[in-house]
Amino acid sequence: MTIEKDRVVSIDYELKDEGGALIDRSEGEPLVYLHGNENIIPGLERQLEGKKAGDKLDCVIAPADGYGERDDELVFAVSPSDFAEPGKIEVGMQFQAHQEDGVRIVTVVGVDKDEIKVDANHPLAGKSLHFSVTVKDVRAASEDELKHGHVHGDDHGCGGCGCDGECDDDGCGCGDDDDGCSDGGCGCGCK
Repeated sequence: MTIEKDRVVSIDYELKDEGGALIDRSEGEPLVYLHGNENIIPGLERQLEGKKAGDKLDCVIAPADGYGERDDELVFAVSPSDFAEPGKIEVGMQFQAHQEDGVRIVTVVGVDKDEIKVDANHPLAGKSLHFSVTVKDVRAASEDELKHGHVHGDDHGCGGCGCDGECDDDGCGCGDDDDGCSDGGCGCGCK
């Protein structure tokens, strides 16, 4: 089976920067995602299109197809009073910032008594990403996975919802409604 939209793909990968330093890798468990549903960066998704289990590839993803270019406007100062414990804020700390377009992770890049400077760029923004990838598996997605736009775990669509993993014909068996999720969500990120 080849990788195409709405297929569940399992990959092992290593990610390095331009100098060859290791940034990230799958360790022990492959990365599993639903292809064509914006679950991974677009450049890597395009490189994987048409591949099958056992295929290997090395590719370089440009910033525009990865985490975007750095935007200097995303580095800004906020008041120490915006933090619960401003005296404990240190450079390098990360926080969730709630914005109109959703939640964004910000990194503290400067601290003084009058302001705290934060950077809302992704840490890999502006960087070329060097991937070495092995495709481990490709399978059809379940109805629940297609409905929610992401992988739920194993072939039965459970495991990622925070339940005990017991499956039945109606979903994951975690006591939520038949699509595997309650109105408040089941912990798998879907609603």
